[in-house]
Amino acid sequence: GLLVLAQKTVTHSLQSQAIVIYTGWERHALLGSDIRLSCSFFSWRWTSEDVTFSWTYRPDGSRDSISVFHYTGGMAYVDNKGPFRDRLEFVGNPARRDGSILLKNLDFSDNGTFTCDAKNPPDIVGRPSSVRLLVFEKVPIQAGVITGSIIGAVLGLLVLIVVIYYLMRFLVARRVFSLSVSKHGKKKKEGSQQRQASSLLLPPPASSCLSPFPLTHSMTPHTHTHTHT
Repeated sequence: GLLVLAQKTVTHSLQSQAIVIYTGWERHALLGSDIRLSCSFFSWRWTSEDVTFSWTYRPDGSRDSISVFHYTGGMAYVDNKGPFRDRLEFVGNPARRDGSILLKNLDFSDNGTFTCDAKNPPDIVGRPSSVRLLVFEKVPIQAGVITGSIIGAVLGLLVLIVVIYYLMRFLVARRVFSLSVSKHGKKKKEGSQQRQASSLLLPPPASSCLSPFPLTHSMTPHTHTHTHT
């Protein structure tokens, strides 16, 4: 009884407090471009009207994080003193548990780690999730290699499908031809057997009933009588 009660208590506690937050792990972007940093959460509760989202930023090489965005009470607030005060836009949908932000006109100095935290009262206990942003002047070689590998794999798969298709057609045509030849040969053999059977059933010709030896006429022996004088 105590064990069941303890399990129910733990389950109720988790369902009433636990919240799981999701972001990407690493994002790549080009210099001067815009990028969306996604943040969402899972909660046992219905989405509360008091849901909140908070974003902090820690530049590469720094130990300190600064607040850059906060959403609460249905209002979005961008830090008016931080590096993104004129370049950050809230593009999420809190009703759908989406707290995404858009960073504009990226610069190399924007490289760093962005951390999202969310609360959905009474679910308020959860671990914030972080995503690292890397800004490049050109598409990174690794990304290009990955893209090329994907394209090559797709093309290779298409070629393999075409080869298999024509191979199957060849095998089917070969099978049909073999069956046709076999069927034709079987019919020819059956016709030959039928002809042989017919010849055996026909009566032999009259000449074959005669004796193989020619008839000889009976000859009476000639007796020679000698007269004696």
